[in-house]
Amino acid sequence: MESFFNENFEVKAKHSSNEALERWRKLCGVMKNPKRRFRFTANLSKRDEAAVIRRTNQEKLRIAVLVSKVAFQLIQGVQHYNVPEEVKDAGFQICAEELGSIVEGHDTKKLKFHGGVDGIAEKLSTSFTNGLSTMSELMDRRQEIFGMNKFAESQSRGFWIFVWEALHDMTLMILAACAVVSLIVGIAIEGWPRGAHDGLGIVASILLVVVVTTTSDYRQSLQFKDLDNEKKKIAVQVTRNGYRQRLSIYELLPGDIVHLSIGDQVPADGLFISGFSVSIDESSLTGESEPVMVGMESPFMLSGTKIRDGSCKMLVTTVGMRTQWGKLMATLSEGGDDETPLQVKLNGVATFIGKIGLLFALVTFAVLVQGLVSRKWQEGTFLSWSGDDALSMLEYFAVAVTIVVVAVPEGLPLAVTLSLAFAMKKMMTEKALVRHLAACETMGSATSVCSDKTGTLTSNHMTVVKSCICMNVKEWIKGTSLSHEIPDSGLSILLQSIFTNTGGDVVVNKKGEHEILGTPTDTAILEFGLSLGGDFQAERRSSKIIKVEPFNSTKKRMGVVVEPPEGGFRAHCKGASEIILATCDKFINSSGHVVPLDEASSNHLKATIDQFANEALRTLCLAYKELGGDVSAESPIPESGYTCIGIVGIKDPVRPGVKESVAVCHSAGITVRMVTGDNINTAKAIARECGILTDDGIAIEGPEFREKSQEELLDLIPKIQVMARSSPLDKHTLVKHLRTTFDEVVAVTGDGTNDAPALHEADIGLAMGIAGTEVAKESADVVIMDDNFSTIVTVSKWGRSVYINIQKFVQFQLTVNVVALIVNFSSACLTGSAPLTAVQLLWVNMIMDTLGALALATEPPNDELMKRPPVGRKGNFISNVMWRNILGQSLYQFLVIWFLQAKGKALLGFDGSDSDLVLNTLIFNSFVFCQVFNEISSREMEEINVFKGILDNNVFVGVLSCTVLFQIIIVEYLGTFANTTPLSFAQWFLSVFLGFLGMPVSAGLKLISV
Repeated sequence: MESFFNENFEVKAKHSSNEALERWRKLCGVMKNPKRRFRFTANLSKRDEAAVIRRTNQEKLRIAVLVSKVAFQLIQGVQHYNVPEEVKDAGFQICAEELGSIVEGHDTKKLKFHGGVDGIAEKLSTSFTNGLSTMSELMDRRQEIFGMNKFAESQSRGFWIFVWEALHDMTLMILAACAVVSLIVGIAIEGWPRGAHDGLGIVASILLVVVVTTTSDYRQSLQFKDLDNEKKKIAVQVTRNGYRQRLSIYELLPGDIVHLSIGDQVPADGLFISGFSVSIDESSLTGESEPVMVGMESPFMLSGTKIRDGSCKMLVTTVGMRTQWGKLMATLSEGGDDETPLQVKLNGVATFIGKIGLLFALVTFAVLVQGLVSRKWQEGTFLSWSGDDALSMLEYFAVAVTIVVVAVPEGLPLAVTLSLAFAMKKMMTEKALVRHLAACETMGSATSVCSDKTGTLTSNHMTVVKSCICMNVKEWIKGTSLSHEIPDSGLSILLQSIFTNTGGDVVVNKKGEHEILGTPTDTAILEFGLSLGGDFQAERRSSKIIKVEPFNSTKKRMGVVVEPPEGGFRAHCKGASEIILATCDKFINSSGHVVPLDEASSNHLKATIDQFANEALRTLCLAYKELGGDVSAESPIPESGYTCIGIVGIKDPVRPGVKESVAVCHSAGITVRMVTGDNINTAKAIARECGILTDDGIAIEGPEFREKSQEELLDLIPKIQVMARSSPLDKHTLVKHLRTTFDEVVAVTGDGTNDAPALHEADIGLAMGIAGTEVAKESADVVIMDDNFSTIVTVSKWGRSVYINIQKFVQFQLTVNVVALIVNFSSACLTGSAPLTAVQLLWVNMIMDTLGALALATEPPNDELMKRPPVGRKGNFISNVMWRNILGQSLYQFLVIWFLQAKGKALLGFDGSDSDLVLNTLIFNSFVFCQVFNEISSREMEEINVFKGILDNNVFVGVLSCTVLFQIIIVEYLGTFANTTPLSFAQWFLSVFLGFLGMPVSAGLKLISV
C-alpha cells in the first residue's frame, strides 16, 4: 500500500511540478465533496495566468527599452502634456497615469520632458532631503489622486459560503433526497407526526453535520487569513518630515523617499535618486534572471523587483494596482499554497478506502434487498408491495449511502489542514512565522540544522570591546574615549574610514536625538567612531564618495573610494581581518607614521587577531590606500597595496538558552552545525560555548572545504560541526551533500541575499525576521521573528507534534472505518438487517471526522517529543505501530458488537416486542463508547499512560464531554428520530464498561513489539 501511495500520491515538500500536483487530483475518484476536499490546495489555473502575466511583462519591458532608445535618438519634437484639472486643484503638476507610463514604459523622452527626476519630484511636491510632510493637507489629497500602495485581494468567504459548500456533499444530498421520500411515504402511510420521524431524524442529522463541519472549516479559514496578513508585513526605511523612519510598504505614497539596500524588495514603482552599484533582479516580475543595472542614465525601478547589489534612494512614483506587480500579486494571491505531502498522501488514503467503502455499500444494499425479496417470496407476497416495503427499501438505500459517508474518510486530508492551521497559529505566538504549510510537517522530520552564528546563536547586540589601532592594543568601555591614546594622523584616517566605509547612518530621530541605523556590525563600529569624537555628518560632507562596493559575503569585505578635502583619491576597505591584512604591505605605527609591514609587525597583528578570536570576539580589519591619477565610479577598487589602520574586536554574546536548546536537539537526534563567515577561532570559541563543537567534531574553513575531493567529503561531512570563513556556495554545497548523499532532512538558517540558494536548496529554509533581507525571507519556509536559535527548536517540536497528531487521528479514524464497515456488512449478510441506522451512522461519522480531528489533531506538543529520534526522509507515515493498534482495536470492537448481536438477547434476557430496538440501542451505545475510549487511547501510540496532560488540552476535554452529552441526549430523548430507546442504568453501565475495556486492550497491544 505504501508503494502505491508513494507512486501516485507523492509530492515534494518544496518546488513540486504542476504535473505531480495535477496527477494526484485526477486519481481522487471517490469524493463526497470536491469543493471541501480541494479547498486548501493550489489553484493551478491561476498560477498559469500569473506565468502568462510574467511573460507579457518581460516582452513589454523589452519593447519599452528598445522604443525609448529609438525615440530618444530620433524624436526631437516638443511634447505636450495637459495636467488634469483635479490634479491641479489638488496641488500637483502630474497625474498617476503619466507617472505610470514613464516608469513602466522606461520612457526617457517623457522623463526628460518633465525635467528628469528633479522635475518629477517638484511636480509631486516632495523634497529629496526632507521627503513628504505628514502635517500637510496634501497627504489626504495625494492619497485620493494617486491611490494607496495596496493590492486587490480575493474577497474572503463568509460563513454562509462555507455552509453552501458543506451542502455540496454528494452523500448528504442523496440522504436528503431519501429523507424527503421517507417523509412523503411515511406521512402517507402513518400520518403526521408519526410517519415523519425517520425523515426528520435524517434531516436533523444532516443539519448537525453541516453546522459542525462549517464552523470548523470557517475557523480554519480565519486562521489562515490572519497568517496571510502576517506574511505580507514588510517595512522599509523612508524619509518623512526630515528624518528617517521605518514604515509599512502599504503606507507609501507617490513622492515618498525610500532608502533601499542589498536584499530589499522595491516596494513601489519609482525613480533612482542617488546610490552606488545598484543592480536589480526582475525575475519575480518578468521571469528574466539577468540582473539590470540602475543609475542616473536608467533610473527606472519596478515594484516587486529585488535589490541584488548596492544601495540607493528612490522616489516613489506609482503605487498599488497601478503597477504591474500589483496586478500580478492579485492573480498570485488566488493561486494558493502548494498542498503538503501529508495532505496529498491522506487524499490517497481517503480515495483508496473510499473505493473499498463504495464496494461494501453496494454489496450491503444488494444483500439487504435480496433478504427482503427472499422473505416476500417465501411469504407468497412477492407481487404485492406495500408502503412499508417501500420504506424498508428506502432505509436499506439510506444505510448503504451512510456506509459510504462513514467509509470515505473525507476528514483525513482536512485533519492535516486543521492541525497545520492550529500549529501555525500557535507558532506565530512563539515568534515563528510559517510561510509554507509543508514546512510544519517537514520540520518534524529534520535530522540536521545548519545554523548561522551571528544573530542566531549570538544576541546580535554588538559592541566594540577591544581595539588594536596604530599597533596599540586597548580595551574600550562604553562611555569612555580612546582618542587621546591614538596619534592625530592615525585618528583622522581612522574616523574617515569608519564614517565613509559603512552601510550605516547617523540620523536625528523624532526626539531630536542622534540615532545609529544599520547592521549590528556597522552600528558597533559607528558607535566606536562617535566615542572617539568623530562627527559623522561633517565627515560625509567633507569627503565626496566616488564609488561603493557593499559588503560581499564571498569576498568578505566592503570597499569605498572617496575624494578627501585635501584632494586626490583614497580607497578604504574593511572586512575579515586575515583577508584584509593579507592585502596590506604597510601599517600605521604608534607614532602615526606609515611604515612597511615587516614580518614581526605582521606576526604581531596576526597574534592580536587570534587573541581576539579566542576570546569569542568578531574581528574586523580597517585599511586604506592612496590612489593616484583619475578615478571614476567605473574604476575597480584595488585589492592590494593597502595600509593597515587597525583591528577591532566586537563582542556579540551568546543568546541565553542556546546551550540548552542545542542539548535538546542532540537528545532529539538532530545534528547542529554552525556555518559562519567569521574567523575560525571565534567560531570554535562560540561553538564550544553553545555545545555544538565536541571533542570528536571537526571545525573547517570554507577555502579548505572547497578543495576536498568527493571521496574526502564522504568521510568528512558527517564529522563537520563548524564551518568558518564560509561563502554562500560552501553552505549550498554542504546542504546539497547532506540532502542527496546522506539522505538527511536539512534545516538551514540564513539572513542575507546570498543565503537564498541554500535556503532554497534546504528541506526547510529558516530566515531571520530581524536581520534577514526580504530576498532571504521570500526564499525561506519559516521566518524566525526573534532571530533566536531556541525558536528553531520550538519549530521542530511543533513540526513533530503536527506529524504525530495526524498519525493519531488517522489511527483513530481508520479504526472506526474498519469496524463500521465490517459490522454493517457482516450483519446485513448474516441477519438481513443493519444494527446501525442512517442517523446513528451520521452521528458516528461526525465523532470520527470533525470532532475527532478537533480532539486529536490539535494536541499541543510536549517535551517528550524531543526525546525521540526524528522520522527522517524514509519513514512510513502509516507505521507498523499504527497498523498494530488499528487491527487490534478493530478486532476487539468487532467481537464486542458481534457478541452482542449474536448472544445479547439471550444473555441479557431481552424479550418482548421492543427487544430488537433495545438490543440495537445497546449495540449503538457500546459502539459509540468504544470510540470515546479509543479516542483517549489514541493520544499515545506507544505509551501506556494516555492520561498524562489530558486536562491541559481544553479542546480534547471539551470534545469528549460534548460527545458523551450528545450521546445521552440521542439515546434518552431523541429515540423517535434516531431509532433508539431509553436504557436502564445497568445497560448504560454495560455500554460504558465495554467501551472502557478497549483501553486495557489497547495497553496490551502496545506491549507487542513490531
